[in-house]
Amino acid sequence: MSLHDPSFFASSRELFDLSPFLFQALLHPIQAVKTNLPFLRLPQMFGGNTFRPESDIPSLGGKVILVTGGKESILQLCKHEPAHVFLAARTLSKGEAAVQDIKKAVPSANVTYLKLDLASFSSISNAVRDFRKMSDRLDLLLNNAGIMATPLATTEEGYESQFGTNYMGHALLTKLLLPTLLSTASEPCSDVRIVNLTSEGHHLAPEPAGILFEKSALDQKGAWTRYGQSKLANILFTRELAKRYMEIKSVAVHPGLIKTSLYEPTQRNNAILRYGLKVIGPLIMSDVQTGALTQLWAAGAHKDQVESGFYYTPIARANQGSKRAQDDQLAERLWDWTESELKAKGF
Repeated sequence: MSLHDPSFFASSRELFDLSPFLFQALLHPIQAVKTNLPFLRLPQMFGGNTFRPESDIPSLGGKVILVTGGKESILQLCKHEPAHVFLAARTLSKGEAAVQDIKKAVPSANVTYLKLDLASFSSISNAVRDFRKMSDRLDLLLNNAGIMATPLATTEEGYESQFGTNYMGHALLTKLLLPTLLSTASEPCSDVRIVNLTSEGHHLAPEPAGILFEKSALDQKGAWTRYGQSKLANILFTRELAKRYMEIKSVAVHPGLIKTSLYEPTQRNNAILRYGLKVIGPLIMSDVQTGALTQLWAAGAHKDQVESGFYYTPIARANQGSKRAQDDQLAERLWDWTESELKAKGF
């Protein structure tokens, strides 16, 4: 790649989009390490926690769980004998293969594949309909799936693809499942939770607004800025869920820098990051088992340890997030706007 290569300028723009995140890491290096590199496992030095899913998650007997994506989380949860786990994913072949892998590792696991495309409201509605045919309760909803720094595209309903998939899709899924979640929460000794996967990438959300409600304005931003908006929206949505539905424990979690397929679009479309990740990726990125720990903690730790409405980083550390992530007025505005959008689409 040379300075005359058009991809150089596109790659440079994406690096510029990342500058707020990189600047924060330079200002607060220890905070950046303990937030994004949990694989270092230095809790005493950096003030983190340890969490061992095998011993620290109690029996999940009788519980029904729905997870979007997240095979590793499902695998660990199945070791604690929940009544039924639904793996919701877009691609039938991949979803069914994941179910078979889980059953091979945990033969007693009751896991069902649920077809779900978060970029399609009709698919989400159909998935919830299919779920309700099989279960009248839901104890744990893990909104785990998502996309990252993808090229500009649009969902079926006309939203920018990252905002539409990572936020709007999960917002609709949660809305449609709330009656079942609330019904389960009304039972004696219930412990109903919603765990929303977000990212420290929320610091990349557009400044100064945080959320650009007009698609035309968002489309003018780079891939990482659009991603940042979707992840900020996940945190703000969690805050409002906790405020409006106090009988449900709702939290947002950042997994750390994890080796997953999420980086594939970035590596294909950004030459600088492609070669950079090849060099430093093995040094700074952890495996999916480590990446699942904070989500598993939020899902399975004793309920007195998990604070509703909080944002957690690895491992199980409460984090304030960005200034916009703490903005209650922006959270309420996003909630009202989302409700209006979903109503206009027939939900």
